[in-house]
Amino acid sequence: MVHIGTVVMGASDVARAAAFWKAALTYTEREPGTDDWVVLVPVDGPGVGLSLGRSISPVQEVPRVHLDLYSDTQEAEVERLVALGAERVAWELYPPDADFVVLADTEGNRFCVIDTTHDG
Repeated sequence: MVHIGTVVMGASDVARAAAFWKAALTYTEREPGTDDWVVLVPVDGPGVGLSLGRSISPVQEVPRVHLDLYSDTQEAEVERLVALGAERVAWELYPPDADFVVLADTEGNRFCVIDTTHDG
């Protein structure tokens, strides 16, 4: 049997990306990171980790893989993440009555904040 241990994302500045995601998700470093690699895990117990590795690849505007963050207070979470350094993305692919907002982290990696109270 296998399970997802970590999701890996590229970053040109691993420390900056780690600082953003630690604050955004309430995660901590599993062990001390380096300039090239860090694994972040939930502060409060088990869960999927987030690994950040140095990358020089350009960010994909429509990524094949991205993170979905679930929240029952979507608007407040979007504002909190923007205050931490995320940016709103002008996303032309929103369906009618979308339950998600597309943001980009400090590295430009796209992710979504999903409204779990959405009835759509």
